[in-house]
Amino acid sequence: MIDHDRLFKELLTTFFVEFLELFFPEVIAYLEPNSLEFLDKEIFTDVTAGEQYEADLLVKAGFREQESFFLIPIENQAYSQADFGRRMFRYFARLFEKFALPVYPIVVFSFDTPHTPQPNIYRVEFPDKVVLELNYAVLQLNRLNWRNFLKQENPVASALMAKMNIAPEERPRVKSECLRLLATLRLDPARTKMISGFIDTYLKLNAEEEEIFKTEIAKFEPVQQEVVMEIVTSWMEQGMQRGELAVIMRQLNRRINTVEPELQERIRQLSLAQLEDLAEALLDFSNVEDLIACLNKQQG
Repeated sequence: MIDHDRLFKELLTTFFVEFLELFFPEVIAYLEPNSLEFLDKEIFTDVTAGEQYEADLLVKAGFREQESFFLIPIENQAYSQADFGRRMFRYFARLFEKFALPVYPIVVFSFDTPHTPQPNIYRVEFPDKVVLELNYAVLQLNRLNWRNFLKQENPVASALMAKMNIAPEERPRVKSECLRLLATLRLDPARTKMISGFIDTYLKLNAEEEEIFKTEIAKFEPVQQEVVMEIVTSWMEQGMQRGELAVIMRQLNRRINTVEPELQERIRQLSLAQLEDLAEALLDFSNVEDLIACLNKQQG
């Protein structure tokens, strides 16, 4: 199962200003970028449904050239939900009550279907008057054309093109274009890895698509092609590492029974070469002490 909320939260936390610049430039006009504060997760209890609800991302920001602040809660909605606007109102009301600050709610609809426009208003009205109207900002990715973002020098564009409106036959090209744009940004290795991982998660290609993908990469300029190939190579190594790890864990569970979570985590930290060494060494293991000794030797 894909942890959609974690992936989007990681992306938007790292590139929050870039996200606003790309999709909500009107907010950037009055937001002070140096004032941003990412607040601890907020958990609200839905009294009527008896469920707990956790905020995806909550940012406190200052108004430019003012000594006042406002909140920007961002919700990633990975599936279509009936009466979503009502939930947004409850969230808005509880934030406003707790912090007594203006609230600018944003929703990112990241599901693949439906493609029908999602509402951005929650209204309580009577025949003679409107009692309440909450307007929340909506970004519906499956209604955006990825071609419109090809020349955006923005890391969020590189990542989110993978979730836009893509025809099935376009998938290999979109993946290659996401990486081409990423290559032009010259980000540090950690942020490059994060975005490339996001792209690969949402654009998994089959064997036929992989061949088309390679053909698209071959058309890139040499410098861009080199960067992209480094990313693709790292994906292959990670795939091999995951496969090696799965085999090792099955073998360990057979030889020494259940492996404690702490030891499992130590094993996950091993490089591919270290995993290969462990796979060979574990053939002689008879108890958990043998595993610990091997890990100590490798990680010492």
